[in-house]
Amino acid sequence: MSAGNGGWELPISEGELSRLTRELDEAHQEYLPRMHAAAADLTEELRDTQPTAAGVERLRMGSRRGFLLGAGGVAAALALAACSSSSSPKSQDATPSGAAMSGSGAPSANSLYTGDLQVVALATALENQAVGAYAAALAAAKAGKLGTVPAAVGTFATTAMAQHADHAKAWNAVLTGAGKPAITGVPLSNQPATLKALGGATSAGAVAQLALDLENQAAQTYLFATYNVSSAGGIATAASIAPVEAMHAAILNFVLGQYPVPDDFLPTDKAASPTLLTV
Repeated sequence: MSAGNGGWELPISEGELSRLTRELDEAHQEYLPRMHAAAADLTEELRDTQPTAAGVERLRMGSRRGFLLGAGGVAAALALAACSSSSSPKSQDATPSGAAMSGSGAPSANSLYTGDLQVVALATALENQAVGAYAAALAAAKAGKLGTVPAAVGTFATTAMAQHADHAKAWNAVLTGAGKPAITGVPLSNQPATLKALGGATSAGAVAQLALDLENQAAQTYLFATYNVSSAGGIATAASIAPVEAMHAAILNFVLGQYPVPDDFLPTDKAASPTLLTV
């Protein structure tokens, strides 16, 4: 164990981490067409007149059944269950009450995004936040600020960052398709605290813990969204992305030496609230 690593060493082999990263990328590629199709459906829904309440409920139930019983449903459920770890600490900035996650949350008086578009904007901001966090971590590693970082850790970070960028692009396409501005930065009230924590990290392990908090937040936000947005396309888009975010979290648990403890149901206590949005 090197002192230059802040007392941290990779608890699994680089070969094992490389294998997990390859499987992660394969899963992402499998879900990518589904994500784009769902996002396109969501864009069309938001362009059209809102259906009746009964029609919304039928669309919601049909979308959930399609996700859970589809070809990738079993793998998705396993990935979501594997996300939880009994030893993973809770993020203080990402534990709002569940009611705040609904599309009818309380946006700021001048918010550009309302209803389901508010949840889309939140999802985009979360994805941008993750992209920025991984980019900052990779830059810190390159500058030698994190000690000796195993190559497999850098590969995982690069892979996860690219996947978050894909997710953000899909969500932004929904926003622009609905006539709203794309979100290119991180308009979240917890971003300054996130940047401060990243800047203070001195080991790859510390960065991995911060990344795990962000990944848990994203996965749980998407899960909560599947039960709280009104559009079938929104449900399907969130459901197609959540398993990949959960796989990120599961791998980070391994990187931290925390075996992911399967849960019957993924919790939502760390789901982000639209009230975090500053736009």
